[in-house]
Amino acid sequence: QVQLTESGGGSVQAGGSLRLSCKGSGSTLSNSCVAWFRQAPGKEREAVAGTSSSSSPTYADSVKGRFTISKDKVKNTIYLDMSRLEPEDTAMYYCAADVTRWVCPLWSSSYEYNDWGQGTQVTVSS
Repeated sequence: QVQLTESGGGSVQAGGSLRLSCKGSGSTLSNSCVAWFRQAPGKEREAVAGTSSSSSPTYADSVKGRFTISKDKVKNTIYLDMSRLEPEDTAMYYCAADVTRWVCPLWSSSYEYNDWGQGTQVTVSS
């Protein structure tokens, strides 16, 4: 089990950038499945990006080319770098992890992850 704490959300104008951070404590994220999800008001939670030690990062089509997921093993932190933000990216963003596995074939399913952060709000204005 790992405790996850997100930060870095905020309000930006369309076309801007943000970096979200998700710091893990209690267990290492180095060889685990990790992902970012988001949920907009009135919509279902959707996967944004995922990565693990056994696979390259994968992205939802809606963010491909604009978002980048990465890990800092020393800081035990996951990042989501977001650029060319659009109003449609407005949502609460959550990081998720499963520290018991390093193979995550269903990375975009929320059921793949045992641990979740509290979320950080991203608001993009037009």
